[in-house]
Amino acid sequence: MIAGLGASAAVLAMPRRVFAQGYSISAQHRKVLDVAREQVARVADRLWRTDIAGIADFSLPSALPRFHFADLEKGTVRSFLVAHGKGSDPEHDGFLKTFSNEVGSLATSRGAYITNEWYVGRYGTSIRLVGADADNTNVLERAIVLHRAWYANPAMLEKWGKLGRSDGCFAMGEADFNEALWHLSGGRLIYADRLGLS
Repeated sequence: MIAGLGASAAVLAMPRRVFAQGYSISAQHRKVLDVAREQVARVADRLWRTDIAGIADFSLPSALPRFHFADLEKGTVRSFLVAHGKGSDPEHDGFLKTFSNEVGSLATSRGAYITNEWYVGRYGTSIRLVGADADNTNVLERAIVLHRAWYANPAMLEKWGKLGRSDGCFAMGEADFNEALWHLSGGRLIYADRLGLS
């Protein structure tokens, strides 16, 4: 926990553009690509596209880029900030404590998700999700989606040192969300867990 807080403090000193950029392949990104390949292969019969997968590593605090877009064709990774659910972090200290699939839990669920169509909702254009594992079977009933949100913007880190929390959705910063619309929608995989890939 203390190490995580130190990492969060270090993040605040970084330039804002670090939160969404391409990197040369690091050990962490090799692990992200390995997880993406493994999970895409596991649920391939349910996917429409297998070129890019989203990997959310909730072992990291919300102050760090932990939502990785793994391009399996190019072998590259881009990393973004993403918020987790209120029910997963009741103390609101920026760390996900628990996952839940329960209706009304306001928590993040672990497992594989399939991205579906765009729709316009409370946060504007959003991406509907379907759960592909036993741990996220209630995704549609809980209205767990991928959407943009002001409380997931990098400015939250400058003020609070952590992002706000969602109702269990994958909430991205407003500027970064267009990356998800173009690169993660249309029947691709998102996989979420406490992966410890750092």
